[in-house]
Parts: sequence; structure tokens; C-alpha cells
Amino acid sequence: MNCYNRTQVLEPPYQLFSLIIYIPLITLGITCNVLAIWVFCFKLKKWTETTVFMMNLVISDIMVIFTFPFRLYAYLHLWDLGSGLCKTLQSCYFANMYMSIFTITAIAFDRYLAIRHPLKYKCWASLVKASVICCVLWISVITVSVLRVLQSNDLILSTCFQKVSTYPFNLAPIFVLVGFSFPLIIISFCSVKIIMTLCDKEKLDPYQQHSTSKAVRIVISNLVVFVVCFMPIHVGYTIRFVAESFKASCYTLTIVNSFIHVATAIANCNCVLDSLCYYFAASEFREALSRHKFI
Repeated sequence: MNCYNRTQVLEPPYQLFSLIIYIPLITLGITCNVLAIWVFCFKLKKWTETTVFMMNLVISDIMVIFTFPFRLYAYLHLWDLGSGLCKTLQSCYFANMYMSIFTITAIAFDRYLAIRHPLKYKCWASLVKASVICCVLWISVITVSVLRVLQSNDLILSTCFQKVSTYPFNLAPIFVLVGFSFPLIIISFCSVKIIMTLCDKEKLDPYQQHSTSKAVRIVISNLVVFVVCFMPIHVGYTIRFVAESFKASCYTLTIVNSFIHVATAIANCNCVLDSLCYYFAASEFREALSRHKFI
């Protein structure tokens, strides 16, 4: 059964949607993330463990943004840049998307330890350990992403960044569980505990209500951004896996694939939102935590 578009570019409505989404994402993404690198490298007097994680987050987001022009080209033209470049770009995209997810998870857990267990955190935390964690994450996501692309049956010479086979991708449930569900549970747990701790401190010290409220809003904003950006695409992966496994109709598969196309664009907005959320989070959290004598 051949339901997906194997030889042509996207239909005009999706082409227009892609142009509206990805051109601003490329412009804003490069601007915000380059600005974040400038701040981290030239404005911060001292790096912390969180800074190491945030710098890795910026790098992974920039690498995702690097694939956007090629994605637009693949959506608007028949792919004529070679299968090798297509595989490389897809590996780069998936590796850095999941590196962003795992780094956001590491940042949330780092903050949780700093706020809930400040004494243990001071003994455990170090720039070396944070760097080692990032290296392990990079090696893991790159290896898995390369294997994902090599095992995929979706490579057609005239297409790229599109699924063209109706055979289910057997690793999809693992990507959803390990790449999204587990990080979501960790981030949610850490966020709730952080909010509870900050609110308790606010009750004890009402003079710090303003800075604490800002910190709480940032935690909630980061969690909401994570869910809004990454939940739709992983819900789409799950539905497509089930639909293809049970040999759903072409009409159903086409609708699911259209949903995934839109969800992918939403997920890619995270590259811009990350730099905004975590840039403000760094200063606000340093202010709130220092006043509460956590750091």
C-alpha cells in the first residue's frame, strides 16, 4: 500500500504554512541563540553547572535551525541534493532535537537539586561533572539518531524530511517513551517540587514575594513550553505507529501525516523559545535563589 507522497513536493497549503513558520524561525532562531552565546561567553563572569547545560542547549538548538533551510527546500522542490546529505541532515535534526529535550531535563533536575537539596548539591555539583553528562548525552543521541536514519526505509531520491513508507517504524515507541515521556515525568516532578519549595519560602519571607513569584512563573512557563512544543509531535508518532501497524486506510494515514507535519513545525518553535525562556530564567533564578540563600 502506497499512501504517502513519494515523488512530489508538499501540497500548496502546506508549502505556504512551511514558509510562514520556518522563515521567521530561521531569523529569530539564529538571532536569539547567537545572542545567548554572546551573553554566556562574554557577559557571564562565572560559569555554573546550569550554564554548561544551557550552552549545550543553545548549541543543539542552533544545529536544529541549521537544518531548516534544507527542510524548506525539500518541501518546495524535488530533492536533488543527494541521499548522503539527506541522511546527514535527518541524523543531525533528530540528534539535536532529542539533545534539546534531554538538556532541558538536565536543567530542570539541576535546579531541583539546587533548591530542594542545596547542601548535597554543593558537594555534588561541578563543571566537570556537568560537562561529562553533556558528552554522554551527545554520544548517545548521535548514535541512536544515526541508527534511526540508517534503519529507515523512507529514503526516496526525490524526497527528504518526509515519511514515504507505510511500514511502521519499530523504534517509534522507544523514542516516545525514552525521548519524551520519561523526560516529561522528570521535568514535571522537578517543576512541582521547585514551585512548592519557593512558595514555602515566600510564606516565610513575604518581602521576597515579587522575585519568588517571577521564579515560579518561569518554572511554569518552561514546563508549558516543553509540553506545547513536544507533546503534539510525539502523540503524532504514536498514532502513526498504531495506524500503520493495523494497516489503517490511506485517508487515515494521510490525515495523521498532515498532523505530524504541523506538529513538527510546532516542535521546531522550541529552538526560539528555549533561548528566551532560559535566558530570563538564568537571571531571575540567580536573584531568587541568592535572596533565599540557596546559592
